[in-house]
Amino acid sequence: MMTEEVIFSVVTQLDFSVSISRSRWDLITKTKHPVMTGKENTVKDVLQFPDEIRRSRNDSSVYLFYKLEHSGRWICVVVKRMNNNGFIITAYPTDKIKEGDKIWNK
Repeated sequence: MMTEEVIFSVVTQLDFSVSISRSRWDLITKTKHPVMTGKENTVKDVLQFPDEIRRSRNDSSVYLFYKLEHSGRWICVVVKRMNNNGFIITAYPTDKIKEGDKIWNK
């Protein structure tokens, strides 16, 4: 059985580790949000140094990490947490912070 290639793994401000596999990153950048192509370092930065973190109102194990990219535009990284590990569901630019319970901000 082959092990999935991990592109990166970081520890978040909420003190749990988040990683992303090559196949997941390819799904995000080739299918869901092609605008994120080449932005692996941006995603790492959002996870390590967010401006705000919200918990999803629909799923208490899903967190939305936001970092201001430039005036009126944020990068959002959506993470599913399972115990002390998390994985990236998706990442995208947005002009609005979604509803959800704010659980951390700088």
